[in-house]
Amino acid sequence: MCNLYRMTSGNAEIANLFGRPVVSGANFPAEVYPGYSGLVVEGDSVRTMSWGFPLVLKSKKTGAPLKPNPVNNTREDKLHTAFWRDSFAKRRCLIPVTAWAEAEGAKGRMTRTWYSLPEQDVFAVAGVWRPTSEWGDAYSMVMVDGCEMMGDVHDRMPTILAHEDWSRWIDGPPEEAFTLCQVWEGPLAVDRTPEPWFNASARTASDARPTLL
Repeated sequence: MCNLYRMTSGNAEIANLFGRPVVSGANFPAEVYPGYSGLVVEGDSVRTMSWGFPLVLKSKKTGAPLKPNPVNNTREDKLHTAFWRDSFAKRRCLIPVTAWAEAEGAKGRMTRTWYSLPEQDVFAVAGVWRPTSEWGDAYSMVMVDGCEMMGDVHDRMPTILAHEDWSRWIDGPPEEAFTLCQVWEGPLAVDRTPEPWFNASARTASDARPTLL
């Protein structure tokens, strides 16, 4: 599952790659965490949304609603369940990504391992989105089984879409889009870094706990 990714290309490059203008004032950080704003390709433009559908749970002690958690990933085998069904059927999107990170190592000493596509500054990950009363428009990444190159780190990974499948994911019927939820068979670039997985200073803007459904 993905709880951190990079998007470091400029707006002009993104607009050229996806053939859509980036909405004016679309600000986003280079490293995106659950609850942060990230770029999303949807409709006839590229704009920012909040990463993660809000999930509101109740306190076991008082029964009162708790602060929402962002459900930033969804398994492909859950897309037809109640939480995701309407978004998958009606509101699919592309998420521009430079690289995504997974935690590697022993608990308490985990470091960041980054995955990207060789010789590609940006690639597209399958996503779904919906309007929310809590955070405005929000999106979530669709996850599939991890490929062999990352099997020693995590058993799930983002659904990477080949360029020729972008329009099929966004505009095709749900049954056709679902066939695109496949394990990535192409090469991956792997960058194992000494950087600690948890960077407190980078997370001060969001104390939400990411969730996978």
